[in-house]
Amino acid sequence: MPAGILKTMISSHLKVGKSVVACEFIMSKENFQVYPLIDRKKRGERLTDKEIKWFIQSFTENKIYDYQMSAMLMAMFIQGMDVSETASLTDAMLESGKQLKFPGKNVIDKHSTGGIGDKASFILAPIASAAGVKVPMIAGRGLGHTGGTVDKIEAIKGFKTSLDLEMFSEKLNKEGLVLIGQTPEIAPADRLIYALRDVTATIDSIPLITASIMSKKLAEGANGIVFDIKCGTGAFMRTPKDARTLGKSLIATSKRFKKKAIALITDMNQPLGLEVGHSNEIIESIETLKGNGPKDLTDLSIALAAHMIHIAGVEKTFEKAHKKALEMLSSGKALNEFRKLLKSQGGDERVIDDYSLLPMAKMTTDIVAPKTGYIKMFQNEKIGLLLIELGGGRKAKTDVIDHGVGFSFKKKIGDKVKKGDVIFSIQHHANQQEIVENIRTKFLKEVLTMSAVKVRTPKLIIEKLS
Repeated sequence: MPAGILKTMISSHLKVGKSVVACEFIMSKENFQVYPLIDRKKRGERLTDKEIKWFIQSFTENKIYDYQMSAMLMAMFIQGMDVSETASLTDAMLESGKQLKFPGKNVIDKHSTGGIGDKASFILAPIASAAGVKVPMIAGRGLGHTGGTVDKIEAIKGFKTSLDLEMFSEKLNKEGLVLIGQTPEIAPADRLIYALRDVTATIDSIPLITASIMSKKLAEGANGIVFDIKCGTGAFMRTPKDARTLGKSLIATSKRFKKKAIALITDMNQPLGLEVGHSNEIIESIETLKGNGPKDLTDLSIALAAHMIHIAGVEKTFEKAHKKALEMLSSGKALNEFRKLLKSQGGDERVIDDYSLLPMAKMTTDIVAPKTGYIKMFQNEKIGLLLIELGGGRKAKTDVIDHGVGFSFKKKIGDKVKKGDVIFSIQHHANQQEIVENIRTKFLKEVLTMSAVKVRTPKLIIEKLS
């Protein structure tokens, strides 16, 4: 053991069915100083494995203040981190909490880097589960301009996302599908850092995204991961090049831990589907499970589910896996899996047949095309920010989300519109008229671009990495 280092391994094992929850902490006698480490990273110097792990451990133990962690995050964001530093950060965040392990190779999760209207998890997970894949979803809340899976599912009254790991493991083994928020036991360092990144503009960093995603996915016990890397004006990765770099980083980290992984780079230059906002997106997800969803949301959900089915070994080829995914959707088996998920976690399953049980704002205002032409482009990130202005997202980490507000789009990129045609509708409350008028102005000036000539529809799946 190197001089000056004392490693105390504290391991606890909680056996649940055939799964094991392991908790490992590595304590170090090193006594680094916070200021010099931030200063070195600010100047672009490389931090060592010991320094990174000490910094993360100290922050988790409340020995480093939020403002110091925020400064380090900004330094990491601006100066970047090399492969070794990213690996150390991932390890530190993973080792800060418990780790689940499940036998067999059919435990597969999916992760999206986030976007506007991205509700595919509610569709692909039931499809994959119906096909025989065990799907352990430890999902996140909204981050920056993007919506969060946990925030959306909580629009359904009674749905419990705060299950402990013992219950999580039991439900996965018994039901095959479970969806919870990040618990204090899983990568607690990431949970604390995630909240700071959300409000300090340090989100779109490939090393920080890699460490955040992989610490959670590795801890939840998945044996394979399908990544949906969003690319465009509503994504953290704006260009295919950046999305490809992130995809390769995630796959390399998965390989390092002997996990199967593939990544799809997908378009996020406009909302996925037609609905934006929590209750809106739950309704659209259920409609998609009923076979009535918009084409882009349906196609992407089936493709991602098919890859999960394939790498789980349920089907030997992707073509057969794709056919299986279509069958699970068209037969109603996937919808039944979603119903079982709601019932299992205390959610009001009646919402599947009665959308009035969801919180919904009572007023609707239409935003119409200012002229005749074609929809050329949306500044998609600003759509997410406008939803936050309406109350459908957080400006500060303590804000409470309004599940009832949202946007319903009637037009997509490439569609022809006439002057006065409705482009999208705003669901809002009676006392929000001033905010609604501000959204109208910003949308027409800053979000929407129209063209006099026909515009090509964006390609939904840009590339596959494996």
